Amino acid sequence: MKDTHKHKGMRNQLADVLVVKGIADKNVLDAIRTIPRHLFLDSGFEDHAYQDKAFPIGAEQTISQPYTVAFQTELLQIKPNDKILEIGTGSGYQTAVLLHLKAKVYTIERQQELFKKTKLFFTKMNYRPKKVVFGDGYKGMPEEAPFDGIIVTAGAPKVPKALMSQLKVGGKLVIPVGVDSQTMTLFTRKSEKEFEKQELGAFRFVPLLENKN
Repeated sequence: MKDTHKHKGMRNQLADVLVVKGIADKNVLDAIRTIPRHLFLDSGFEDHAYQDKAFPIGAEQTISQPYTVAFQTELLQIKPNDKILEIGTGSGYQTAVLLHLKAKVYTIERQQELFKKTKLFFTKMNYRPKKVVFGDGYKGMPEEAPFDGIIVTAGAPKVPKALMSQLKVGGKLVIPVGVDSQTMTLFTRKSEKEFEKQELGAFRFVPLLENKN
């Protein structure tokens, strides 16, 4: 599949929709306008790529709604060279958005088939996360901690303590918390023991599964 002028036009329209919905970070919007989201879906579903909705990608997972990707990314307030841990690589689209913002990205996927497919796709597309790992997102990546930001792209029934502990002081954890529907929650680490918590509205995610492998 190619990336055409038509696709670019559709991306610009999508970014305009996100602006209306409240996304204001110019860098995040630039990522939405730039990254060829249709290449992250199977070619038969190209028409769905630039609609603002989630879409199945296999292994009972979805590529998140563009608004959700933009909203979560905006909350992280990424600066170039920030170390970001992503829980749930999925299709790799969120990873690509983080890379576009010049973050150093460490990403974990627990579905073997998605892990293999997406890792191959990154190589083909010349996307270069620092580390792509097959494993349990609940445990994070302690050997690479601490992180400036952690983004969780699946619904967590509870906030994993391991992820809290892997944040730098001043770092942010963006996580959807809840069982049937989730509340987007932002934790900012204020000190070794103190976290500030903000709840930012209801979202719906596939569940973050623990120790399934």
